[in-house]
Amino acid sequence: MRMYDIIHKKRDGASLTQEEIQFVVQGFTDGSIPDYQMAALSMAIFLQGMSPEETAHLTLAMAASGDQIDLGDVQGVKVDKHSTGGVGDTTTLVLLPLVAAVGVPVAKMSGRGLGHTGGTIDKLESIPGFSIELSKEQFVEQVNTKGAALMGQSGSIAPADKKLYALRDVTATVDSIPLISSSIMSKKIAAGADAIVLDVKTGEGAFMKTLDGSFALAEAMVNIGENVGRHTIAVISDMDQPLGFAIGNALEVQEAIDTLKGQGPADLTELCLVLGSYMVVAAGQAADAAEARAKLQEQLDNGRALETFKTFLSAQGGDASVVDDPSRLPQASKKIPVTLPGTGYVSHIHAEEVGTCAMLLGAGRETKESVIDLAVGIVLHKKVGDRVEAGEPIATLYVNDESKVQEVTNRLQAAYEVTETEPPKHRLIFGVVTQQGTERFEA
Repeated sequence: MRMYDIIHKKRDGASLTQEEIQFVVQGFTDGSIPDYQMAALSMAIFLQGMSPEETAHLTLAMAASGDQIDLGDVQGVKVDKHSTGGVGDTTTLVLLPLVAAVGVPVAKMSGRGLGHTGGTIDKLESIPGFSIELSKEQFVEQVNTKGAALMGQSGSIAPADKKLYALRDVTATVDSIPLISSSIMSKKIAAGADAIVLDVKTGEGAFMKTLDGSFALAEAMVNIGENVGRHTIAVISDMDQPLGFAIGNALEVQEAIDTLKGQGPADLTELCLVLGSYMVVAAGQAADAAEARAKLQEQLDNGRALETFKTFLSAQGGDASVVDDPSRLPQASKKIPVTLPGTGYVSHIHAEEVGTCAMLLGAGRETKESVIDLAVGIVLHKKVGDRVEAGEPIATLYVNDESKVQEVTNRLQAAYEVTETEPPKHRLIFGVVTQQGTERFEA
């Protein structure tokens, strides 16, 4: 088998066999296939696409290129949740204890962030003492006895994907639905879940900027999951403005705590209830989403979700007293309000720009070597549809290093669009993709 022939075949629009795809992934991972040939094949895939069967074969081959986690010792149906990323996306911190409180085991593997804020691990590490250093045995035991556990994603999970993504990033082949979907799903499959719920963001602050593109990605990932024996559901949610109010690590932890107390932002609460409902259904703990939602709401109302969060934190060495006293989280030295000169209604917030502002304050990483300041970030006070009076704060900057405050203030002001008339109501959920098909919700 020759790489030249495989490139030629895909260049001309033919489908690759499972054996050919396995040959490519194995050879690229072990270095016997050079970057320039893999770059040529990536461009051929970018231009010609891949069938659902090819994409499933690529996903499985990349999942098999490194460690695959066996969660067979965890009792019950294991459901993983993945978000394609956005600004202020705090859902995992809420969903982990909320879904576990219903009786669904949550065995979560997460990573660190690169971009506007930290990843789930960075956020949780703003809680004093919290540690992700669990052995496989400790991880399984904690899920079975406490209902939930979280550990860092090993660098040896799907190494082929890591290597391929780095190549795609410099060869203009990132924006390919088969390559994006297989990249995401290879890591989810290697992590050992029985079922997967995907939160596919759409809009300016998301990886997929258009609604049609987001649905296409969701459909591709659901097809992969079902083709490889993992029950998969995708929810398409809005990222044209930040989710919730907080952007920053300790700030997002506090917002998650507020949400578990039933006092969180309406959009964050609603999205967690929607995603959580599908997780509970996928785990077989409810007949439909309505029954699952009622169970989740009960755990919020009776305080069990909050207690589950405390138990989870304590089990991993974290100071659970932050739940009752959030002042024990890292605190910024200064709080600086940002105002607008005019009056009107907020008609649009450039979500990606808001995320960049948080990163400039130190809440995220510009490079892998960047050091995050866990205390800093932005808390929004106005979202789309809200009325703003002249001089009224639209946000507060939480700052330790003041060197970029003026730049961030200017950029944040420019990220807000204000009109005289009230804009249409903002939609949060645009649709759901399941094995049965795609349901788009009416505007």
